Amino acid sequence: MDLLITILLLLVFLLLSNVIGHYIPFIPTALIQIALGVLLALFANEMTLELETEWFLLLFVAPLLYNDGRNFPKVELWKMRAPILGNAIILVLITTLVGGYFIHWLIADIPLAAAFALAAILSPTDPVAVNGIAKRIQIPEKILNLVRGESLINDASGLVAFKFAVAAVVTGYFSIKEAFLVFTYMFLVGAILGLILGIIITQLRFTLRKRGIRDIIFHSLLQLLTPFIIYFIAEDVFHASGVIAVVVGGIVHALVKGHTEELITEEQLITENAWSIVLFILNGVVFLLLGLNIPLSMTETLENPMMNNWQIIGYTIAIGSVLLIIRFIWSYAFSHYEYKRDVTQEIEKPSLEASLLTSLTGVRGAVTMAGVLSIPLLIDDGSLFPERSLILFLASSVILFTLLIATIFLPLLIDEAEILEIREGKLTFNEAKRRLLLTSVRKINSVITEANQTVAFELIDEYKMMFNQIELELNAEKLATKERKLQIKRLRLLGLKAERDYVERVQKEQNLDPDIYSACQAAFKEREKNITKPNRPKVIAILYSILLKWRTTQKKYSLNKDKRFEYFRKKKELRMLALWAGVDALKQYAKSEENPDLAYAIIFEYRKGIDKMKQSVTQNSERNDELKEKLRALLNETERIEIQKMYEAGEIDRAEEKELRRFINYIESIALYETVE
Repeated sequence: MDLLITILLLLVFLLLSNVIGHYIPFIPTALIQIALGVLLALFANEMTLELETEWFLLLFVAPLLYNDGRNFPKVELWKMRAPILGNAIILVLITTLVGGYFIHWLIADIPLAAAFALAAILSPTDPVAVNGIAKRIQIPEKILNLVRGESLINDASGLVAFKFAVAAVVTGYFSIKEAFLVFTYMFLVGAILGLILGIIITQLRFTLRKRGIRDIIFHSLLQLLTPFIIYFIAEDVFHASGVIAVVVGGIVHALVKGHTEELITEEQLITENAWSIVLFILNGVVFLLLGLNIPLSMTETLENPMMNNWQIIGYTIAIGSVLLIIRFIWSYAFSHYEYKRDVTQEIEKPSLEASLLTSLTGVRGAVTMAGVLSIPLLIDDGSLFPERSLILFLASSVILFTLLIATIFLPLLIDEAEILEIREGKLTFNEAKRRLLLTSVRKINSVITEANQTVAFELIDEYKMMFNQIELELNAEKLATKERKLQIKRLRLLGLKAERDYVERVQKEQNLDPDIYSACQAAFKEREKNITKPNRPKVIAILYSILLKWRTTQKKYSLNKDKRFEYFRKKKELRMLALWAGVDALKQYAKSEENPDLAYAIIFEYRKGIDKMKQSVTQNSERNDELKEKLRALLNETERIEIQKMYEAGEIDRAEEKELRRFINYIESIALYETVE
């Protein structure tokens, strides 16, 4: 029961971190999760989540690394193979050796083997943590691709080196020759197993489909289980590197995915959504556990009379700084080496600024924490693992240190003018999405007929909701949002005034039924409140709706059949004509404006309302569904063509093009489920 409560609390705090991140986007989510973990530890000091070493690596590391492999773009990976392999293997070994000796020199209580273990697990970088910062500043794409690419392999090489160092501490035995042979075996056999198992599982999926087993949930679950299967077989059966195996398995999946994605769009969509949830939970829980362990490990560390707060903070800053300096020197030296050997003259001239950016993006994260939490409590002779609490605290603190340094200094190093120049003529992801939606609405408008106008306005309404969501996301990108909202408010009030004027005119000319007139006036007042005070509590609008329905029902049963029919007919006719008066007023306004888009958007709202009033109760819903499906298919095709146009024009890059296609697949899947239901 305690384990269940712990897991539920972690998930609740995970959701809370996203809510907080929404309101303070300038702070990376990882930092928020660490802070929440610390708070959770302080208020629930008995909470722990202990897992065996291998279980921890299997549960957290295997799926995280497999996902890195399956999502990295192949072209960029090949183009940057030299710096990626250099950072992922040579830099990891340098960091492990230099960092290990430095840590042992700095803190003599930590044995050399344990110092190597700490340095090794601090060598992998975390692109997820960097992405949280990259969302608000434009880190150059080349540097981001380098961090993402090296994380595929340095996670694996760092963890293998870490496991050797931990084994040396636990057993008290270490041989360089034996370690080299075992490392070579684990690396090569792990890579071969990842390749073979990746191909076998892919072939299994194809074979099952051919034999009629096409259940989408089954195939999606099989994809989710793939990293666990590969890791388990590599580690427990062949005693090779499960970490390397899952990375290679992920790359195999990426290679196959390019040939199958369009054939099984729905499966890909469900699988991607499931992966998003799994990765969100795993990454988030690791950072929460990091925060959860900081107070405990700090308390245990401070029990040592030779330690104090300032001393361990100094150790953290010293170790974190040395790691960044090692990365900076390597980055600068390797970029010089590449530049001198370049015969194509495509590589940019090395600069201190670029090397500094590369070093600061080497943020440590989930894999480091997952690895260090897997350190055993005891060694073979039954004694405690030397300075385990201190190592755990230092690893947690260095992760926090690299995150803070990147959060503070990366924005200062980014040349905004240079980024604007690079981005000139390009669209952000949200701007591209907005263009797609506008293209779709224009397409709907061009194909509206009497037969399909009902479903056309329904689709416009759906696109309008998505458009509003994108506008909210663009709030930080555009300063004119407030002016746009005021303009929309003025236009809605303009339409409402025209409706009121029409009703008043009819009242003077025809002396309307008092109940109809008062109902219209009450409705106008309520709509005006909704326009002028859009943030007022929704409960008021709900209560008004209930009151309106109650009054309508009361009127319905207070009249005989003929009078009731006549009453509602007149009321409906008056409302419809009032809406047309609003449309006319908005059209007149649009004619006098240079940019009438907003006015036409409000006109669409009116026309949709008029169309709803025209609908018959006995309308053929099956026919409507068919029309809606055809129209949506036309729009999806239009959107895909527009994506290709934007990509070919250089307005979006490959990653944005891929994300936009996923967005279209998502809309398509919603339509599919609506049709099935």
